[in-house]
Amino acid sequence: QVQLVESGGGLVQAGGSLRLSCAASGRTSSSYVMGWFRQAPGKEREFVAAISWSGRNTNYADSVRGRFTISRDNANNTAYLHMNSLKPEDTAIYYCAASFRNYVAILPRTYDYWGQGTQVTVSS
Repeated sequence: QVQLVESGGGLVQAGGSLRLSCAASGRTSSSYVMGWFRQAPGKEREFVAAISWSGRNTNYADSVRGRFTISRDNANNTAYLHMNSLKPEDTAIYYCAASFRNYVAILPRTYDYWGQGTQVTVSS
């Protein structure tokens, strides 16, 4: 079992920045991929970014590439999503997730554990 807790969401103006954190506990001695997803009202949950255990491999959705950066600190069992140049369309609940597969996946069904989410609202 892995427990995930997100933090860092909030209200920001367009063009601003936020940093989301995801603290993991439980089965953190095994290597796992960390991913970030988001879900806006009335829309399906969508992939945002993911990072391998080593940090060498990352993947981003086209909509955030160049604006968002995913990183992780395995010593502290924490993953981050640095979000710059935020747009109103980035408004959503952001979820972190953990996958014990050995590849950087983008499909929600390939992730084994999920956090409760943190709200990000970008005003125009």
